[in-house]
Amino acid sequence: MNSYRFRLIVPLSLIILIVLSSLGALLGPFIQEFYQERMNDRVQKEASIVSFALAQVDYTDEEILQETTMELSQRLDARITIIAADGEVLAESAVDPAQMENHLDRPEIIGAQDDTNPFEVRYSDTINRELLFYAEPLVIEEENIGYLRLGLEMRELNEVYQNIWTLLIISFFIAFIVILLFITKVTNQLIKPIEDARRVANELARGNFSARTYEGLHIETGELNRSINVLAENLDQITKTYENQQERLETLIENMGSGLILINSKGDITLMNRSCKDIFEEDTDEWKNQLYYHAIQQKKVIKFIQELFLIEKPIRKQMKWSAGIYIRHFDVHGAPIVGNDGQLKGMVLVFHDITELKKLEQARKDFVANVSHELKTPVTSLKGFTETLLDGAMHDEALREKFLTIIAKESVRLEELIGDLLELSRIEGEHFELNWEEVNLQELTSEVSLMLSEKARAKKMEIHTKSEGDVTIPADASRLKQVMINLINNAIVYSPEGGEIFVRLKGQEENVVMEVTDTGIGISKKEIPRIFERFYRVDRARSRNSGGTGLGLAIVKHLAEAHHAKLSVDSKPGRGTTFRMVFLRKPFGDEK
Repeated sequence: MNSYRFRLIVPLSLIILIVLSSLGALLGPFIQEFYQERMNDRVQKEASIVSFALAQVDYTDEEILQETTMELSQRLDARITIIAADGEVLAESAVDPAQMENHLDRPEIIGAQDDTNPFEVRYSDTINRELLFYAEPLVIEEENIGYLRLGLEMRELNEVYQNIWTLLIISFFIAFIVILLFITKVTNQLIKPIEDARRVANELARGNFSARTYEGLHIETGELNRSINVLAENLDQITKTYENQQERLETLIENMGSGLILINSKGDITLMNRSCKDIFEEDTDEWKNQLYYHAIQQKKVIKFIQELFLIEKPIRKQMKWSAGIYIRHFDVHGAPIVGNDGQLKGMVLVFHDITELKKLEQARKDFVANVSHELKTPVTSLKGFTETLLDGAMHDEALREKFLTIIAKESVRLEELIGDLLELSRIEGEHFELNWEEVNLQELTSEVSLMLSEKARAKKMEIHTKSEGDVTIPADASRLKQVMINLINNAIVYSPEGGEIFVRLKGQEENVVMEVTDTGIGISKKEIPRIFERFYRVDRARSRNSGGTGLGLAIVKHLAEAHHAKLSVDSKPGRGTTFRMVFLRKPFGDEK
């Protein structure tokens, strides 16, 4: 705004300066001409007086003429020269007339003869001064005896000229300063509200809608500032309303539970909510402003988006993909975003996690089939051997003992199966709770290793344990023991004779890691997400021969989730398997 004041005041100052200078340039010569005419008039009048005075004396007497000329010169303070018609000087007040040359060629004498311009300003070498000369014919008693010339010094007129210019310059300078101060004051009065308005406008542009300007007087600038204040107040209200709606919308989007992705018409991802991180198990914040087919790894989702861009109509599909040890199911809704002009603006995708619904649905389908299938073998065995005994085999002591032994084994297996089913049902129940306490995993591992050492030795296997750091965590000791028994027992079952089992414990700052590694048959990548399903077996023959029920890993998974532990599996066929559980040192909520 200082530049604006400068741009306003400087041109005005220049205009005023030019006007005053022009006025001075006009007035100066005008006043000079006025004084020049006054002086010419004075000379003419004094010349008339001299002519009259000379007419009263005997002008033929040179001595009397010279004396009269000298006296008149002193009285009029002027140089007087009497010149004959032939140019000879008859009388002179400044010097001896005899010493003077012929004056007939002087400009003023020529002007008097021609009746053109009898005035002449020039420097006189006789008296070394600048004089104004005036000449006129000298007529006495109607006889033209020559010429009368008067000379006035220009010193007085030059002083008047100098004083006039000095007065003009000082007056115009004072006038310029006064006008400049007045303009500056008026300009400041006009610009200050504009500066204030500009300041508030800049604040509004930066988003500070609480800024206000001084309204001032009821003039145009005051009206401008009042309008800006009204605008600022309206913007403030609109911004607050927008921010409230934006906060509500962001809160809704971030906490809606379902994943939300917005893609613009160019294919760039512009918005993702917090649920997308859990759905895709990635840092989806890095997806922003990236092309969807570069950011999203799931080919099914990419194909779904491409189809959505192709047909530009709402689509709904169910998808599934593996996420670590789990298979997750999603109900995906996609719809185009079309503007008022009918142009495609982008796409919106909503991911509803229906994994639990699918699990429940699948569990209902599989339960009867799996349970009936698992119960069929021991029940068939019991029935078959019982009928065989009733048909007469019970009279054969060797057969009777063999069949009864088999019946006892099948009964134990049936009892274990029913027990595991009941245990799994309790764990999955709504009222299931853990008995939280401080548990030392090293002590618990030693206890479980001792319990299963006999079974390991039967297969010529060794159980190695290793612990680093503090491995004490809040947990349910009995349930955690159950988890370790299932994991180590599976490692024994699915490892060949002479294999090794490693149980590693590592205490970290915020969590404790437990790993159970074997040198067994391994698990293929496509089977890993299914090994925690009920009754699922990687090697059915080996599992059945070992007496397993197929529910152990399902129980492990539910107990790990109950402890808020992260469960993962690393395995390659023929190279063994590692089950990893990461426990937090602090329990969640008030569960402890």
